[in-house]
Amino acid sequence: MRKTPLRVVIVGAGPAGLYLAYLLKRARPDFRIEIIEQNASDATFGFGLAFSERALEFLKQQDAETWAALQPSFEFWSDSILYLNGAVIRIDGMGYAGIGRLRLLEILQARASAVGIHPLYRRSVVSVDEFGEADLIVGADGANSLLRKSKETDFGTSVELCTNRFAWYGTQKRFDALSHTFIETPDGVFNAHHHRHAPGMSTFVVETDEATFFRCGLDGMDAEAARDFCERVFADTLEGAALISNKSIWRQFPRVWNQRWSVGNRVLVGDALHTAHFSIGSGTRLAMEDVIALVKGLELSPGFKPAGDLLKKLRNPR
Repeated sequence: MRKTPLRVVIVGAGPAGLYLAYLLKRARPDFRIEIIEQNASDATFGFGLAFSERALEFLKQQDAETWAALQPSFEFWSDSILYLNGAVIRIDGMGYAGIGRLRLLEILQARASAVGIHPLYRRSVVSVDEFGEADLIVGADGANSLLRKSKETDFGTSVELCTNRFAWYGTQKRFDALSHTFIETPDGVFNAHHHRHAPGMSTFVVETDEATFFRCGLDGMDAEAARDFCERVFADTLEGAALISNKSIWRQFPRVWNQRWSVGNRVLVGDALHTAHFSIGSGTRLAMEDVIALVKGLELSPGFKPAGDLLKKLRNPR
C-alpha cells in the first residue's frame, strides 16, 4: 500500500500544463504537483487564439466552471470572410471565439493558484534526471519538448517542417470576423490570417510560400524591416493601422507527431505530442482535450481515488 502522495512534475506552464495541474489537484488534493517553466509568468509568443464554436463545446460539457471563467474574455463572431482578387466571400453559420494568449494564461494561472498550484518560473531544465524520483513527468513544453527529445525513439517521434514561412503579428485594427486576405505581389502571393482577440486588438498572421519568401528578401531583413514590409503589402487591409511585434520572427511550422503519448512514467500533451496548424485554430483545444483524457486515464490506474465528484463530471458531463 502506497503511503506517500503521488509526485507529478509538469514541464511547461502553458495552457496544457496549467490546466492539467488544476484538474489533478482538484481531483486529488494530496498529490504533490510541481510545474516548471523556463519563461516568466507573463511571457508569451504571439497574440490571440481562435476557437470554433464546436471546438469549445467540449469545455462547456467537460468543465463548466473553467468555461465560465473564460467566457467573459472571449470575442465572438458567427462567420468567416475570404478576401481574394478584390472579391469578398462571407461564409456564415460558423461560430468562432477569439481570446488573447496572455489573457488565457492569466485565467488558467488563477485557476491553478486557487487550488494551491504555483509554478516555478524562470527555471530552465537541462535534463529529465533533474526531477529525481517523480512518479509522473508530463511534457507540456511545446513543439521543442525536452521531455519528448529525451525518449524520441520510444515515443516514435516524427517532426516535419512545412515549407511555408509565417510571422505572427498583432494590430489595433479591429476585424469583424475570422478572415483570410490574399495579396498578389510581383514577387508572389501573401496570405494574412486575422481576427480580433480583444476589444482593441487583433491577431495578424502573415504567411507566404518558400519561393516568395526568398524572392522578397525576407530572409535577409531584420525584424523591423520585415514588419514594415508586411505593413506595405497589407496596407489596404490594415487601413493605416500598424503591425505590432512580439517575438514576430519568420519561421516554418513544425508538424510534430508521436506514435505513443506515454513511455514509462513520461507523458506528452499538447504541442509536445502533436501540433495543429494555426490555420485551423485547434492547437490549444487539442492540448486541453489531451489533459482531460490524461486525468481520465489516471483515474483508471490503481490507487487513484478522486476527491469529490470532479472525475464523475469528466466521465459523465451531462
